[in-house]
Amino acid sequence: MNNTAIEVWLVEDDDDVRQTLLQTLQLSDLPARGFSRAEQALQSLTPEAPVVVLSDVRMPGMDGLALLKQLQARDAELPVLLLTGHGDIPMAVAAIHQGAQDFFEKPFEPEQLLRSLRRAIDKRALVLENRRLRRQLADSRGQTLLLGQTPQIEQLRRQIDNIADTSASVLILGETGTGKEMVARSLHQGSGRKGNLVAVNCTALPESIFESEMFGAEPGAYTGVNKRRIGKIEHADGGTLFLDEIEGMPLNLQAKMLRVLQESALERLGGNKLVKVDARIVAATKVDLQRASAAGLFRADLYFRLNVVTLALPPLRERRADIPLLFLHFIEQAKERYHRDVPPPDAALIQQLLNRDWPGNVRELRHHAEQYVLGVLPSAPSAPDLTLPQHLFRLEQQLILAAMKQAEDNVALAAERLGIPRKTLYDKLARYKHTNGAEL
Repeated sequence: MNNTAIEVWLVEDDDDVRQTLLQTLQLSDLPARGFSRAEQALQSLTPEAPVVVLSDVRMPGMDGLALLKQLQARDAELPVLLLTGHGDIPMAVAAIHQGAQDFFEKPFEPEQLLRSLRRAIDKRALVLENRRLRRQLADSRGQTLLLGQTPQIEQLRRQIDNIADTSASVLILGETGTGKEMVARSLHQGSGRKGNLVAVNCTALPESIFESEMFGAEPGAYTGVNKRRIGKIEHADGGTLFLDEIEGMPLNLQAKMLRVLQESALERLGGNKLVKVDARIVAATKVDLQRASAAGLFRADLYFRLNVVTLALPPLRERRADIPLLFLHFIEQAKERYHRDVPPPDAALIQQLLNRDWPGNVRELRHHAEQYVLGVLPSAPSAPDLTLPQHLFRLEQQLILAAMKQAEDNVALAAERLGIPRKTLYDKLARYKHTNGAEL
């Protein structure tokens, strides 16, 4: 979801404060809507509303903490930020522990508030986008094996729907890892054929056994064959034969495959009898077969017989908009396979995925999803070395948060141990929360 679609809902009973804050938000290009009472905001809230809530604590009727509780009950992932003019430190700590994203004491620094609101907006946009993708995944299951919303994938699905229930031979073109076998499975799934989908990688089969593996063999055809052997093509009778990397098929056997295509029949190795076979042939390649034919590396007549219908699969870099949906789908598969539960990917990771070129295409993306679930996904390039002020800021933060932990969130005791005023400590705690999301 586009972050500009997220609106800030300001709940503030003081008319002057509310109008001033609304003006500040609007001048900062943050869409905002004001409410004078918490009850009004609750009545206006719809499920999965694209909003973040900024509320005063001390208000007549329902106060900010009660509003926080109600909002958390409706949507635990809805960001809520609270304002108070009373310097109530225990209340601030309690609110953060109850789920408030941030807490500000009036008067506050506008830039700090705006930074925190923008982080809340980013978080809300990511949550809603992940929910949308999950719904889309649920809707797509059982309908197609090809996930995606891009025009290329939509067109490919339409082409598959148009030809799936025919007997036409199909040639699938695409780089390694683009999902050519998924296209073959989609064609078989939509064909209505009762037989099997038999997949063969032509490059992986050694030439010495290619003929017997594909066409079968009669007893005595070669040493060790004492009974009839049924080949891959016959196993696909009544179904679909998928020939992946067909450019790897030996030239001397391409004529026999051409006969299968032309006559729907084959001869087993060592036999003379024609065996009828009703198998739909789907082939796939990552090379230019027409150029290979011109170079004498592939039979031209077989190429033209296969090339009745051509389906071209785009590389992942040309359908980047599908990456979040695919990644989430692969995460769900990996969670089930490895019995792991992991949080959804954050915006930074999704952006990294969108920026990659993916030479291994969808297969490489699937491996990344598995690494994410297993907790071994390689880290992004490290950030540049910190400046001295940044190092000092982090050191101060660590010391103060350690003091708060030792004092069990007692601000007065922590401030005394650190030798700083309570007000200074609270200001620093708020600043650390805004900067890094550190827990109080």
